[in-house]
Amino acid sequence: MNMQIAMIGMGRMGMNMTRRLLKGGHRVIAYNRTPNKTKQIVKEGAVGTYSLLELVEGLSPPRVVWMMLPAGSAIDDHLGQLQDILSQGDIIIDGGNTYYKDDIRRAGLLAGKGIQFMDAGVSGGVWGLKIGYCLMIGGERETYQVLEPIFKTLAPDKGYLYCGAIGAGHFVKMVHNGIEYGMMQAYGEGFNILEASPYRESLNYAEVAHLWNQGSVIRSWLLELAGAAFARDARLSNIQGYVDDSGEGRWTVEQAIETGVSAPVIALSLFQRFSSRQKESFSDKVIASLRREFGGHAVMTSEEKKEK
Repeated sequence: MNMQIAMIGMGRMGMNMTRRLLKGGHRVIAYNRTPNKTKQIVKEGAVGTYSLLELVEGLSPPRVVWMMLPAGSAIDDHLGQLQDILSQGDIIIDGGNTYYKDDIRRAGLLAGKGIQFMDAGVSGGVWGLKIGYCLMIGGERETYQVLEPIFKTLAPDKGYLYCGAIGAGHFVKMVHNGIEYGMMQAYGEGFNILEASPYRESLNYAEVAHLWNQGSVIRSWLLELAGAAFARDARLSNIQGYVDDSGEGRWTVEQAIETGVSAPVIALSLFQRFSSRQKESFSDKVIASLRREFGGHAVMTSEEKKEK
């Protein structure tokens, strides 16, 4: 069943999610704070709007509005405007990397207006357009069932899951990203050991990464991306080992502390990212390159590091 949906935020994720929805036959109303990206997606079949009021007026009730915005004040600002122009029974989905406790707070505020709120953890990065997005969803189960045609279009086969009450989707995504931190750290350290070994000159790291994906117990998509990065730049010489963290790893560690759960690998991988901003190692270059490969995250060049 095809649906109509508004998408707010035409960044790396929001733009490609809109494209996937359009290819799936859904009618998408697009809005971005700056109009250039809206005009771009209009050429691909979306309906462009240039204010939140115009966006709401372009939908038939019950309206479905999906936000792909950075966590924090941008979401609160948009919700503050939307709650005054949406109607009872309308649905807002937050698909950004939001802290789950903020979901609970925001859902409570919107409930007074009769507006339903759902949280959706989204993983897939810049590859989601082609492969599909892994979706972790929280909120009312009945609302989830109404939205299921959208989730089916965005996700690969069996790639979406109802996780529970409001906040559950972002909670599962938070832990997912914490695990991601630990996995990338392990790969980075492994290649760092190879780089420091007496066999360094005879090893092609792209070939090693490819080899380890052929039946090995450590095979993964991240390892495929590492191989792609090494194929372009054998020693990652054009990447600085400066690794940002975008929040989820910190929240995962905070949650482990709050609930008394031992999570030393995830905690240490977070702290290593802090360390990467003072000194540099080959493992940090590997992690920086992986973030660029799967999420399109910016990497720091040698010249930019010198300026800092």
